[in-house]
Amino acid sequence: MARITVVGGTGYAGGNIVREAAQRGHEVTAISRKAPADKTRGVTYVEVDVLDSAALAAALEGADVIVGALSPRGALEGKMAGVAKDLADVAQASGTRLGMVGGAGSLLASPNGPTLASGEDFPEEYKPEALEMAGILDDLRASDEALDWFYVSPAANFGAYNPGEHTGTFRIGGDVLIVDDEGNSEISGADFAQAIVDEIEKPAHRRERFSVAY
Repeated sequence: MARITVVGGTGYAGGNIVREAAQRGHEVTAISRKAPADKTRGVTYVEVDVLDSAALAAALEGADVIVGALSPRGALEGKMAGVAKDLADVAQASGTRLGMVGGAGSLLASPNGPTLASGEDFPEEYKPEALEMAGILDDLRASDEALDWFYVSPAANFGAYNPGEHTGTFRIGGDVLIVDDEGNSEISGADFAQAIVDEIEKPAHRRERFSVAY
């Protein structure tokens, strides 16, 4: 059993991770600005403004694994890099493993090809978010070797608009977008969460990005 703290634990990705980890018997803490009305049994909910570095660091004490599952939207727009640095600083200082949930925008459309976010079909309104999360991946790759991190990118069609089902079957890739035989790239929230908790239980990607899709 691991002590897993999910920052952004009430969002779509974070909420799925929290549920999956709790179901597997881990000691789970969900950090968010506001606790949800519908709580997962056995999960500790802590209300923290993640832009308050000191409060965030205090809330992360005692974790074996920290998972950042935040998006640079709303109050966090343009500020996610700073939050990610705070998480990395705490993780490195305490010897805690850090996992970051990113988007699909920084994945390559094909081997040695352009990123999804640089393509003409990528929605313009989501490009700043994709670039910000790509910058966090760059920062992690340039970080001190003492920081044990992993970064996870989902399929292109991932989100509350496409929740899917928990199949327990999916593929793990690297920096290139995973698509099926028909060119679709999808993953359910539950299967994405399973892949992340699998990585926590049996680390296979130290200081690497991996991707998850059907």
